Amino acid sequence: MSDQIHHECGIAMLRLLKPLEFYQEKYGSPYYGLQKLQLLLQKMRNRGQDGAGIATIKLNTEPGKRYISRKRSNASNYLDDLFSQVWGRVAQLPPDKFEDARWLKANAPYAGEVLMGHLRYGTHGDNSIERVHPFHRQNNWISRNLLVAGNFNLTNVDELFQELVELGQYPKEKSDTVTVLEKIGHFLDDEVQRLHTWFKPDGLNNQAINQLIFDSLDIQRLLRRSCKKFDGGYVFGGMIGHGDSFMVRDPNGIRPAYWYMDDEVVVAASERPAIQTVFNVRYPQVHELKPGHALIVKHNGLVEELPFTDPRERTACSFERIYFSRGNDREIYQERKQLGAQLAQPALKAVDFDIRHSVFSYIPNTAEAAFYGLAEGLEKAFNAWKKEQILAAQSENALSTDKIDEILNVHPRVEKLVHKDEKQRTFIADHSKRSNMVSHVYDVTYGLIENDVDTLVLLDDSIVRGTTLRDSIVSITDRLHPKKIIVLSSAPQIRYPDCYGIDMSKMRDFVAFQAMIELLKETKKTNLLQEIYQKCKISESIPVEQVKNEVIALYDLFEYEQISKKISEIVSPKGIRAKVEVIFQTLEGLHQACPHNTGDWYFTGNYPTPGGNRVANRAFMNYVEDKDERAY
Repeated sequence: MSDQIHHECGIAMLRLLKPLEFYQEKYGSPYYGLQKLQLLLQKMRNRGQDGAGIATIKLNTEPGKRYISRKRSNASNYLDDLFSQVWGRVAQLPPDKFEDARWLKANAPYAGEVLMGHLRYGTHGDNSIERVHPFHRQNNWISRNLLVAGNFNLTNVDELFQELVELGQYPKEKSDTVTVLEKIGHFLDDEVQRLHTWFKPDGLNNQAINQLIFDSLDIQRLLRRSCKKFDGGYVFGGMIGHGDSFMVRDPNGIRPAYWYMDDEVVVAASERPAIQTVFNVRYPQVHELKPGHALIVKHNGLVEELPFTDPRERTACSFERIYFSRGNDREIYQERKQLGAQLAQPALKAVDFDIRHSVFSYIPNTAEAAFYGLAEGLEKAFNAWKKEQILAAQSENALSTDKIDEILNVHPRVEKLVHKDEKQRTFIADHSKRSNMVSHVYDVTYGLIENDVDTLVLLDDSIVRGTTLRDSIVSITDRLHPKKIIVLSSAPQIRYPDCYGIDMSKMRDFVAFQAMIELLKETKKTNLLQEIYQKCKISESIPVEQVKNEVIALYDLFEYEQISKKISEIVSPKGIRAKVEVIFQTLEGLHQACPHNTGDWYFTGNYPTPGGNRVANRAFMNYVEDKDERAY
């Protein structure tokens, strides 16, 4: 993606099903679980660059012994810093005790059977250590101690926060993470108290009742009550002090989650390949967590995947497939290639099928898989052309060895032309100097383009704001003196804000929205902005279930190609020599390539939850009111 955006966090949970002594004997370390958790986070580091944290819980500890360990880091080298601190503590242990699993569990930090890790990619707020997960809700009752980490955004935090206030709570801040923590914590307190009241008349002492609470605490019921009004996309994990743990996925399956278990371990994570690599298991052995379900692991090792709400229509995020998830998942890799392949014919049409004077490349590095698909699509198209040429020459009795060689030697010109200068930094405050620095974030390979003759075709996986495309990529590639620059986007036009975890919250930033506004001006229809604004204002006072996305009506005024053409003009820098054309993936092409991840609200405005429509309307109102702020 040429425009950098923040996106979904990563989460991993691990439950060891055997005593620590087992892992010491079989794998040579009682810290087997911690080692695996570190690897899981390393394999998903693409999902967070603002911080990382872990927490561990020891099962069946004696009162007075520390049973929860937590460590977080928001350093620039967050993962290295986090685990250097963790392993630094371990290194301070007496050398003769390091391999004594029983002693370590009783005395050492992080020697637990229940583990959770998180990678933070903040979509808003500061980057203080307090923002880094896991969050901890402390309580002197072991069964009320709660840790939560997640990958989510909720659209109705204000409503949920107010409910907490009405319950008598004083949450320390209004954020979705704190709200989720306190919401679950409130019902956890209630469930524990209910069980205590139920068992007390039996004449048992409190310690015996505690054990009954551990066994009887119904996590499915707890989550049903806690998550009843959650509106958003979410996957979050939780650990309770006595050892129960869970991973929860939203009822639309917006955010991704996968899990695997054998007789030694249960693991859940945001990405399937991380589990496959770390535990050396095959693709079919890793299960997708069903929408509206929770993976629940009781303290005694019972594992169940149970519904906590009614599943809705599956609208898994298609951006996970286009860009966010790592491409070493078999399905995702194939889908990205298909997205690229589907752009082969539009690209050929755009260059007037002049393959000899067209050079194909991509904007590194996330578009690489899609580019392989584009190259295969071009090759397939030219194989068909070669067949036609050979048959035509044969029918005219003009088929010679030289003619066959001439036909077979025609290939798409595929080159690595654009390189990102990884060491370039653009934090200079002065705007003019910063703009000059931005233009040099990318570099190019000189000497491969015939001046004013060749057309340069660049593939990007998505275009959000278009600023990097205009200020850097198009500007720098124009120095190669191509006749024309064609930019292909393997994703459709991004028109609407995302409110489920991606940092695309301000409608005014989207180049597609800017293009639509320009077209309104050109067609003298800007009066419709106020009409839609008033409808959005009215929608604020009606039940959220009745709210519809009013902004769709503005986009419906123009053809898809009209907006693409206007975007082409917007991303063309002043004084550029080459003509610029931008071609986007179609919605039909997206769904054909990614049939199981149909969530497309950022392209279509069709939000899977009621709160999404309200967010879209608020984002539009912020534009009209000139407010540079999030809509949720």
